[in-house]
Amino acid sequence: MKKIFLISLAILMLQSNLAIASTFNSEDKNMTRTDICKKNYKILFGGEALTPTGDDPEMMAILQKYIFGEVFTVGELDIKTRELITVTSLAVQQTLPQLKAHINGALNAGVTPIELREAIYQLAPFIGFPKTLNALNVLNEVFKERGIATPLKSTATVNEDERYQIGFEIQNPLYGDEIKQSMEGLPDDMGTDVARFLTEVCFGDFYTREGLDIKTRELLFIAALVTTGNTTTLKSHIKGNLKAGNSKETLTAAIIQCLPYVGFPNTLAALKTLKEVSGE
Repeated sequence: MKKIFLISLAILMLQSNLAIASTFNSEDKNMTRTDICKKNYKILFGGEALTPTGDDPEMMAILQKYIFGEVFTVGELDIKTRELITVTSLAVQQTLPQLKAHINGALNAGVTPIELREAIYQLAPFIGFPKTLNALNVLNEVFKERGIATPLKSTATVNEDERYQIGFEIQNPLYGDEIKQSMEGLPDDMGTDVARFLTEVCFGDFYTREGLDIKTRELLFIAALVTTGNTTTLKSHIKGNLKAGNSKETLTAAIIQCLPYVGFPNTLAALKTLKEVSGE
């Protein structure tokens, strides 16, 4: 009898939670973009949006309503994923003041320090180590201001002699040997070294780390490539994302999330590339 009661109670709690979620969704649909903007801005930055202060309140009003009141409503991405995408794009661009603001916003939205660190660490093979270190300096500055002790715990999982093999085991199902093939024919077979570096560093050193799963890592690389405008590499990573389990709907929303930060040309080019890959 007690067991039946507990099961009934659990069902009632689940139904109640679903009703609450449904109410929130219904409320959101009836909210104006101004209302949605203020709600999201409060979550991320703890202050009030659309205040008539500063030197350019008109620009800020356009920006805030567009980003937090409209773009944030496109697709089914949660606010944590949106902020990880935003942090990735800003780190790639090296727009460091805005990066600092959104690192704080990501932490306020529930992104963990480890997740943020991993999102920035993994950019090194894509944008180089100097820019990655610049972004890490901003990240650690925020951590210190918020009383988060550094260095964070290690999330490495591979030994020195495992980097290639385990990296290859991640890379091959997603990308096969396309890089190795594309590097063939270079003088003194130096292309083999480049292909090995990619396997060992990108997949062996970074993809193997704890803190972000492969699906999330791949999705954030979409944001990085949309930001750089590199549609050739983007095409490969769209295919890799689909193999990793990210849907076309998720990829579309992730690309659109980059729109306010990179502009229409790069975003439209990325969406066209996604359509081409989907057609294939």
